[in-house]
Formats: sequence, structure tokens, C-alpha cells
Amino acid sequence: MAEMDPVKLMKQEVGRAAAAKVKSDTVVGLGTGSTTAFAIQFLGDRLASGDLKNIKGVPTSFQASVLAKKYGIPLTTLDEVDKIDIAIDGADEVDPQFNLIKGGGAAHTREKIVDGLAEQFIVVVDSSKLVEKLGSTFALPVEVLPMAVAPVTRALTALGASVDLRMGVKKDGPVITDQGNMVLDAKFDAIANPAEMEAHINNIPGVLENGLFVGVATEVLVGEVKDGQASVRSL
Repeated sequence: MAEMDPVKLMKQEVGRAAAAKVKSDTVVGLGTGSTTAFAIQFLGDRLASGDLKNIKGVPTSFQASVLAKKYGIPLTTLDEVDKIDIAIDGADEVDPQFNLIKGGGAAHTREKIVDGLAEQFIVVVDSSKLVEKLGSTFALPVEVLPMAVAPVTRALTALGASVDLRMGVKKDGPVITDQGNMVLDAKFDAIANPAEMEAHINNIPGVLENGLFVGVATEVLVGEVKDGQASVRSL
């Protein structure tokens, strides 16, 4: 039998480390993405073994909801809970101040609501996602009402971004979010002031939410592969 891909093993280990931080009798924000998917799987394993009891998950996407049901995690909604104890989610970029760019999976609007409400927000990434300045490697996703794509594109271009409407893979036409909107990917050389940029973009008429997460993360777990061995460290 072939050995497991080291990168997949690393993602598993980061997901396992994050899932290990969840305690019984808590509400858990369930993020979106490949690494977070392993965290959801391991939460299900802990529930099945009896190591973890009485948790409820708040999913950030249809993907997270499907995975939670698959692994036996009871789900709830923000209408039914008054707080989220801990959230686990990935990121596309992380700067030294724990500010993030998210939205590679087009779920950043729901993620920001859930992650922002969490008392503890654990980010799970690999070392390639660590940057000195946000925007240096990844375009900033901006969720936009369909009727506003053209004016918002002009507004983002005026801010210095190169803007593309995100198109589907193996699908004709643009990506449509869980809210029924479209995503503009705005590529900046670097974002000098993430908090200011986050507020500015969200004030553009037609923008629902952008992928800048400022002052939200409380811990970042980083997976690395060295000499074929997977390891996890906390920043």
C-alpha cells in the first residue's frame, strides 16, 4: 500500500490538533476547506468514541454542513445559540498580526459571521499561507450582489486592484455563493492597512462582505512538512 501523501498527512495533523482543543458542552463553528474538513472528521471521531460529548456545530457553508452530518456532529443555527465557544477555520493568507485573507472557497461571508462571534477562533493553515503583508500572494475575495458587479469592479480598480470575476471550474459561468451572489477577486500588490481596507471595501454599495479578517483570530496552527515528516506548531 502506498504511503500517504505528506501534504495530506500534514493537513490531517493540523486538523487533529485543532479538533483536540474542542471541549464537551460547547458550540463549535465549523469552517470550510480541506484542512478544516479533517478537523470536522476528527471531531466526529471524538464524539463517536465518547471522548467528546454534547457539542453542537454551526456550519459556515453547505460543504461544512454536509461533512458535519456525515461525521455525526449535531448542527444548530445562530437563531438557537447565544454564543459560539470555539471556531475552527482555514485561511488563504496570515500576516504576523494574525490578520487573514479568506474566501478561496467563496464562503467568507458566513465564515466572518461565525468566526467573528467565536470566543476562540483557531486558524488552521500550512506554512505557505504565512505572509509579511496581506495581499502579497492571494487576491482578496469580495462578495457582490450580481447587479453591482460592474460598479464594484470600477471601485476596486480605483483602489489599485486588478479585478477578475471568479469563474466556475467544470461549470459554465461565474461562481455563485451560498447566498446567491458573485465573487470578485481583487489582487493588490500588498494591503498596507487591512482594517482600513476592510471597512472601505464593505462601504462600496453592492458589496456584501470581503475576505479581510482583522483582529478575529486568537490562535494559528501551522502545519509543515520537513524531510517527509509532518509537524504542527502554534504561532
